[in-house]
Amino acid sequence: MKKVLIIIIYIILVFLIVISIKYILKEFYWKKEAIKETKIIDTIEIDEKKVTKESSKKMLQVRSLKQENQDIIGFLEIENTNISYPVVQGKDNEFYMTHNYKKEKSKNGAIFLDKNYDWNIESNNLLIYGHNLNNGTMFQELLKYENEDYYKKHPIILFTTEDEEKKYEIISIFKSKVYNKQDDVFKYYFFINPKTEYEYKNYIENIKKISIYNIENTAKYGEELISLSTCSYHIKDGRFVVVGKEM
Repeated sequence: MKKVLIIIIYIILVFLIVISIKYILKEFYWKKEAIKETKIIDTIEIDEKKVTKESSKKMLQVRSLKQENQDIIGFLEIENTNISYPVVQGKDNEFYMTHNYKKEKSKNGAIFLDKNYDWNIESNNLLIYGHNLNNGTMFQELLKYENEDYYKKHPIILFTTEDEEKKYEIISIFKSKVYNKQDDVFKYYFFINPKTEYEYKNYIENIKKISIYNIENTAKYGEELISLSTCSYHIKDGRFVVVGKEM
């Protein structure tokens, strides 16, 4: 009886070890894939003769990248960080949570623009989402902005489309959450295509009010914004958001 018990315990231990190794290898694979994405733009070779004032090298690289998937709308970077990814826009906000920028199934998901952003009007806020992964990839590094010194070292967000290169200076960093429909509170994730000056000013007023620390820079009506949003575990359904305005 004792020998049988020892054999059962041994089998259970071996099973747990195999499962653990499998999990570690999968996590290593997903991290490797995410890191590979951060370098993808540099692997795209461009004919230097095609580079002009109207079409920079990076714009041409985005145009070339778009040939892999027409949902690709740009490339997002924050210098000297791990945030350096293609940005896609799907027909919904679910698909790219489980697929990469090439539409392949992926635990990492992709960095994606809210489906409601309308490129045909002068929309004021590029609301971009990404996973907060424990392996330090995708938008996990956004949480480092909770430290003011980190913000001071990384105050600029870069976003390049096939038509233009833009820089955004950060004006607010805040924590929020996904609220219930009936909750009468500020919901940053509904601000994408503001129809009035009041909507815009109200958004700026709210994000400045709830900013983790004071940032002198602000925005005035008409200036384009970019909002980077990821999950945060300070509260149930928590979110961490970094907002910048076009320079």
